[in-house]
Amino acid sequence: MKTNRGFGLAPVLLSIAVAAGAAESSGSDVVPKELPFDIPYGSPVTLNQADTMLFAAVAEAKGRSWKHVCAVVDSGANLVAFKRMDGAQLASIDISVHKARVAAKFRRETKVFEERVQSGQLYTLSIDDVIAAKGGLPIVVDGKIIGAVGCAGGTSAQDEVVAKAALAAIKK
Repeated sequence: MKTNRGFGLAPVLLSIAVAAGAAESSGSDVVPKELPFDIPYGSPVTLNQADTMLFAAVAEAKGRSWKHVCAVVDSGANLVAFKRMDGAQLASIDISVHKARVAAKFRRETKVFEERVQSGQLYTLSIDDVIAAKGGLPIVVDGKIIGAVGCAGGTSAQDEVVAKAALAAIKK
């Protein structure tokens, strides 16, 4: 009696591949009526606004006993202001600036990229200048992006909390 062991697993693998392909194509083949994240750029964030945001970010982090680094960039993704709390990890310097620049350039929160990667859309990691972690938020005033804030030093969720505190400081 002759058995063919190769065909037992093939239908299972094929059905997984078809299901994965269908799931991926259903999202990427949908043509939206409007451009996503189509927020116009405005006049750049001022130094006063950036300082206000960084003061609020540091206060939030201190209140939670976290050591963070935060950066604010203008609408052209150029560094405006920056703070590193005592004892914050050195790697967070570059990460915070990178998060802010990505949020400004791509006109969206960096958590969008994190969510894409977590959902299996790994092609996202091949896009230049992307960082797939929460903590980068565009600064939108009067419907226009004037810059972005990026925070790093804790978990992705902690970074986002600190960045949101910074953003709330100028939205009052």
